[in-house]
Amino acid sequence: MNQSSPYKHLLTPLDLGFTTLANRVLMGSMHTGLEEEKDGFDKLAAFYEARAKGGVGLIVTGGISPNIRGRLAPLGCELSKFWHVNKHKKITSAVHKYDTKICVQLLHAGRYAYHPFSVSSSKVKSAINPFTPSAMSVRQIKSTIKDFAHSTKLAQKAGYDGVEIMGSEGYLINQFSCIRVNKRTDEWGGSIENRMRFAVETVKAVREKVGKAFIIIFRLSMLDLVEGGNSWEDVVTMAKAIEAAGATLINTGIGWHEARVPTIATSVPRAAFTWITQRMKQEVSIPLITTNRINTPEVAEDVLANGHADMVSMARPFLADPEFVQKAAANQSNQINTCIGCNQACLDHVFKQKRASCLVNPVACYETELHFNNVVKPKNIAVVGAGPAGLAFSVYTAQRGHNVTLFDKANEIGGQFNFAKQVPGKEEFYETLRYFNEQLKRHEITINLSTEVSAQALLDEGFDEVVLATGIIPRKLALKGFEHPKVKSYLNVLRDKDVIGNKVAIIGAGGIGFDIACYLAEEKSLTNDADAWMKNWGVDKNYQGAGALLPKAESHKSEREIYLLQRKETKVGAGLGKTTGWIHRATLQKNNVHMIPGVTYKEVNDKGLLISVNGEEKLLEVDHVIICAGQQPERTLYQTLVDAQANVHLIGGANVAAELDAKRAIRQAAELASLI
Repeated sequence: MNQSSPYKHLLTPLDLGFTTLANRVLMGSMHTGLEEEKDGFDKLAAFYEARAKGGVGLIVTGGISPNIRGRLAPLGCELSKFWHVNKHKKITSAVHKYDTKICVQLLHAGRYAYHPFSVSSSKVKSAINPFTPSAMSVRQIKSTIKDFAHSTKLAQKAGYDGVEIMGSEGYLINQFSCIRVNKRTDEWGGSIENRMRFAVETVKAVREKVGKAFIIIFRLSMLDLVEGGNSWEDVVTMAKAIEAAGATLINTGIGWHEARVPTIATSVPRAAFTWITQRMKQEVSIPLITTNRINTPEVAEDVLANGHADMVSMARPFLADPEFVQKAAANQSNQINTCIGCNQACLDHVFKQKRASCLVNPVACYETELHFNNVVKPKNIAVVGAGPAGLAFSVYTAQRGHNVTLFDKANEIGGQFNFAKQVPGKEEFYETLRYFNEQLKRHEITINLSTEVSAQALLDEGFDEVVLATGIIPRKLALKGFEHPKVKSYLNVLRDKDVIGNKVAIIGAGGIGFDIACYLAEEKSLTNDADAWMKNWGVDKNYQGAGALLPKAESHKSEREIYLLQRKETKVGAGLGKTTGWIHRATLQKNNVHMIPGVTYKEVNDKGLLISVNGEEKLLEVDHVIICAGQQPERTLYQTLVDAQANVHLIGGANVAAELDAKRAIRQAAELASLI
């Protein structure tokens, strides 16, 4: 450890008695989708090895079921047969090249299983799953406990240093521990002592199977955040019993998947939930791990220094940057590619049965496929446009050894990110721009800002390759009155800071439309005010009721009257991210934003916007109409360069402008950079 490092708590080893962890950083469990892919374990081994090489003290894998009914999906991964061991050895062997320990997470989905053979404590269907589970018989319960123990033994044979037993987030063990699902009247239901019996007996069985010198982490739901969740007294009772049963560590679980409280999205304040782990530290003596929205070494260090936990779990930050710990130890946190909590390439992908990756780091989960090898003969490459695509391409290309010159007509880098970062709850985009600024300096990329370069100038310079990352321009709509002074584009709002009235109609309910609605509705962001954020979302930090929910959230209504309109007849916001769309819709609902689908736009006039919905005309008497629909690629330079037979490439919005998509833009940039 660098003795001058400001992260002394974070980088201090943790003695578990029979083994020692190199530092206080746990890479939290993430299902990547590689678990089910052909040759997926070879790819997983490379994925985890990169994080072990980067210095993380302890890794927990994505959830693996102990039996067939517990699988998340019909073809989900399980660790239950002796022939499963060898593929897991690929992972443990790769990780153990470094001073990193690794645990496999054992996760039984219970009623969250997306197949018709699901089981639970009781026959109670989840609102987020079309399948109704069967109630487990006592024989099935005891058999499943044995399956957990058997899987743990197989994990030990595969070389894992331990297991994490998933007892939170609304999965099977959590379904037993809460009356929300557990309606049983036998010895497995009723009192907390009965409801927690499944968890306690599982930990006991696992400990008995593997002996003392094996890590057992139990992920305990400390905040259920759902009706029918546990009281604080129930949670403490369960924690003490889990400790007595033989757990090595207790990890903090926050919220069920069906909870209507955001827990990991970018709008959640950093380290928002560590207070509950701190509270639990007064109740048990084994080390506690805290989690959720800890994404920088500064935040992690602060959490540990203030005694909120003994260890911090960070999952998505290790998608964003596998060298997180190494950079912190070298006192180079400014070089860390920070997780922005967007969920777009990780959780959203997994819930669509696609491979996970990372918006800001498309190499994540593609370690065996996407490489940036040093070039033998460097090229001189021009990049026009310093938005997400242009920045990513410039950095990856310079990393390979090419000489890169970056042009942008704006006076700062960032492109559309400079608009997104102004939206309440999206302040993390500042971190991405900080990272790119550092990388531009580190790789000595020539930057020409406030420069509207011409095609001829690029040709005169004789660049070997020209990459156009010029983004998009708003398209004029075929709308009567489009030139009326009431009409503004989203750029007028976020870039030009035009004064907007108190009555507003927004045309277009994609990502941009929602951002503008949020920007206009929320006068101040709650991302930096955790207490106000908790009250706004109905979380009771005093934990006086079940699930730590307030009887009523304290929301503040917008003073503006806002209409968010779309042509499609589907639910407004249906195309937003699977794991975050509901948050955006709920935020606007809290601010009384009118979300109207199936709109035909007739005319903008002095009185406002004339629309038709279901064949009925209606005049929205608004001060301004903001256009957030209709973009087209900005390709002013393209044809001239093609005609001159230049080697020219289009990436990002300049390539496809259907919707602003930083995830696609950065991946496209990385793939081109790996080949050019």
